Amino acid sequence: MKTLTKDLLKVNIYDSRDEMGKAAGADIKACILKLLETKETINMIFAAAPSQNEVLASLAEDKEIPWNRVNAFHMDEYIGLSADAPQGFGNFLKNAIFGRAPFKSVNYIDISATDAEAECARYSALLEANPTDIVVMGIGENGHIAFNDPPVADFNDDKKVKPVKLDEICRQQQVNDGCFAKIDDVPKMAITLTCPTLFSGDYLFCIVPAPTKANAVKATICGEIGEACPATILRRHENAILYLDPDSSSLL
Repeated sequence: MKTLTKDLLKVNIYDSRDEMGKAAGADIKACILKLLETKETINMIFAAAPSQNEVLASLAEDKEIPWNRVNAFHMDEYIGLSADAPQGFGNFLKNAIFGRAPFKSVNYIDISATDAEAECARYSALLEANPTDIVVMGIGENGHIAFNDPPVADFNDDKKVKPVKLDEICRQQQVNDGCFAKIDDVPKMAITLTCPTLFSGDYLFCIVPAPTKANAVKATICGEIGEACPATILRRHENAILYLDPDSSSLL
């Protein structure tokens, strides 16, 4: 493993994607156990994407984590897909971890909600009542975190959750990831937790493998902090760790 630090952000680079995922899972487990020494329950937010497969598998398979003391949330969801669509992020997380570990509670953004603003208000109230301890997240090809694409990202957003229009790079990524056959199938709108909501987590674990993320990783670490690359906000967080594999770190 190689390590570096940029501003406050700690960066760990591993020899393989599998090693990266297992290491992140071990660190997240240790953080969960440490927090539960002084808290009865904790609150975790999870990203849904193929980039998270290894870390989510590591966590879901771990029988030593007391998931019955963890409330689970997810960070974004499409608008306009059917409730049973496999591309739905809640459905992805149900298959990857939410349905595999005995959480105290699982709190889904409602993919079938017909009033996006009302659903944002409902989910905002849940997050307000359950302050975030841990965020398990990734970075998009355009540098987004959750669905905070550069055109809609706001480091000073006064909203916790909001509806957003997805940019074309973000929508194409969903095709590149194999989630949709073509870009016309990808919804144009989504609900996302905002940048300040993600940043408010006490501990941020950001897992970013694959060659398609190399440019975004370089911008995150080497670029100017700002909404042009939303992931750069991680460099301002005291407890954020970025996990990379050889492909995603190839431009550093």
